[in-house]
Amino acid sequence: MVFVGLASHRLTNPGLRAANGFEWEPIREMAYLFAGIFTCIIPVMAMLEAGAKGPFSAAINALTHADGTPDNAVYFWATGVLSSFLDNAPTYLVFFQLAGGDPAALMGPLAKTLTAISLGAVFMGANTYISNAPNFMVYAIARRAGVNMPGFFSYMIWSGAILFPVFVAVTWLFLM
Repeated sequence: MVFVGLASHRLTNPGLRAANGFEWEPIREMAYLFAGIFTCIIPVMAMLEAGAKGPFSAAINALTHADGTPDNAVYFWATGVLSSFLDNAPTYLVFFQLAGGDPAALMGPLAKTLTAISLGAVFMGANTYISNAPNFMVYAIARRAGVNMPGFFSYMIWSGAILFPVFVAVTWLFLM
């Protein structure tokens, strides 16, 4: 996005940028937020390395059936809930690691678990403004342009009313 902004700044007529209201502040705001998110995820990933004996043992146990196999519906919902309040990429990393972190296993015998993690991280990112870069960028640009945007919780209720039935259907059709 920074490259596109720089290319636009260099290649387009300054009058067009002025008429479009182009400015760097929404990009800076998003960059600060996501730099903070990715910095804070480092210790979480380190704690996940400890596995079932580490500080996230309760989370690992909640994601599995009694026989130790992954509960894909729980992976979908847990990944989605976190993805609603955190960017998709760090959420995906967290649950990928919780599922064992082995790409060969997650693309082979645990492919349905990887599907559940991927669906949760991507689909439920639409639940809030802060859950992925495009949502946050559109919100920041619109707000700076003076567009009246729904508040955080109003948007979450609105999106949940539309998306919750879809998520239930996805769970039932693809993950059970």
